[in-house]
Amino acid sequence: MNVLTRLATAGFIFSIPVFLVTANVRFAAGDAWFYEQGFRRYDADQATGVSLPDLDRAAEDLIRYFEDDRSSLRTQVTIDGQETALFSEEETSHMRDVKGLMRAVFRLNEVSLAIILAYIGGAVLWTRERTPRQLAAYSLAGVGAGLAAIGAIGAFAVTGFDSAWTRFHEIAFSNDLWLLDPDTDHLIQMFPEPFWQDMTYLVGGLTVVEALAVVSLSVSYLVFGRARDGAPETARARSGAGD
Repeated sequence: MNVLTRLATAGFIFSIPVFLVTANVRFAAGDAWFYEQGFRRYDADQATGVSLPDLDRAAEDLIRYFEDDRSSLRTQVTIDGQETALFSEEETSHMRDVKGLMRAVFRLNEVSLAIILAYIGGAVLWTRERTPRQLAAYSLAGVGAGLAAIGAIGAFAVTGFDSAWTRFHEIAFSNDLWLLDPDTDHLIQMFPEPFWQDMTYLVGGLTVVEALAVVSLSVSYLVFGRARDGAPETARARSGAGD
């Protein structure tokens, strides 16, 4: 049982940064407002020849596509007064790969949350093999590991986002469909590299803020909980001295 508890503890620590990052990726990927602001910031309507209202609807369709059971993204827009498909077959195929990646991130998010809740409910509340103070300490360990990884990735991205973004695609995808032409492919015109850099900063920033919140709560519990737990001992010690 002790071995199982240790494995569960390791899973809990590892799941904290995984949950924070995947939750923020999921939030950013499903935030239509962020997409719409990106279209306007990087003049996607001029690059694509598609009106901003059509692009906004395309963003909403993309968000639904990540969550629903469609195998292909078939978004229709109006270009030069004619209804036409927004994405080419190559872009549609790439988006199928992207959906597979996003669905994996969503499942990882759900699994990591399940592990965290199961550990708190099982090891802390039910069997009591771990105390709340240990839970706070393990939470700090998980946040520390996550911040170290995020810091390393962030430093690499800031000093060379182009190469980091290219390397990510080479690792994440088994084909070269992601090599799009900015002169002809609407997908990269809608979502140029600076858009993804902004999203990376958003996800990183949210994760850091949430991690600091976990740190604050954990440290507060460890400090004030120690003082509270020590109070009865101090009172008993004084009582004993008076006797």
